Amino acid sequence: MKRVLIFIGFVLLVVAGFGCSRNAANSIEQTNANVAPESPFAYITDANVALAEGNRLLDENDTEMAVAAFRQAVKLDPDLAEGWFQLGIAYSLLEMQMTRSGEVSETVSNTKEGRTKTNSEKSFEKAVEAYKKLIAANPNDDVAQFNLGRTYAKLMKDEAAETAFKQAVKLKPDDTEYLTELGAILVKLARYHEAIDPLTKAIELDDQNVRAQDLLEDSEAGRQRLDYVAPKNTNTTNANMTANSNAAMNTNSNSNSAPKPTNVNTKPKKDEIKKTPEPDKKTD
Repeated sequence: MKRVLIFIGFVLLVVAGFGCSRNAANSIEQTNANVAPESPFAYITDANVALAEGNRLLDENDTEMAVAAFRQAVKLDPDLAEGWFQLGIAYSLLEMQMTRSGEVSETVSNTKEGRTKTNSEKSFEKAVEAYKKLIAANPNDDVAQFNLGRTYAKLMKDEAAETAFKQAVKLKPDDTEYLTELGAILVKLARYHEAIDPLTKAIELDDQNVRAQDLLEDSEAGRQRLDYVAPKNTNTTNANMTANSNAAMNTNSNSNSAPKPTNVNTKPKKDEIKKTPEPDKKTD
């Protein structure tokens, strides 16, 4: 009996130990799942170095690694506007690839409003905040104004982009790139008349600016469409003239006819009855 009790106790200890080890393993797995994987660029401690590495990888079409480098850059410097902008570019490229391949994008997250916002949109929004800080510190920073316009354009906020591009051109009127982007956003807004001047000046500054030349052609074609006046339909005009003429003739005819009498009295008045003169009586 004693041996049986010892055996049962041993089995219980084994089972208990197995359960504890299993729980410990599950706990470790859960902890590892909650910990984000370490960045492959964690060794970089300078935000500008990480930004440069991300740009290099993006140029080499290694988009996923570029995302990791840009994430390291903005982690080191959350106010690095160019880092956020380039991160938005890299994310947008990945999102386009996923859309084309039909894959479900893991970069999409639900917002409180029930819409979806991509990682590229969130990155561009961070870039807007960072560029605004730069402009607040230096209102004459034409580069920050120009890049703010580019960021707004990526977010499809065309009116805000126009305002930023106009400010950049105001600060640096002879920059052909600034003028071209201003013209491009005006064409997109169908403001063709306004787009002609900056695009013409951009070409004057750089006669090899092919993009400005193409945009100028588009703006001139758009202006012609807006200014086009359709010719009047001569058949309709003649028909209207004939109808008006007939109406006038009818009016004249009616005006010349005698009006109908309102009161008809065929009996002559007593005063109007002429008395027949009596014949002269002969005198004897």
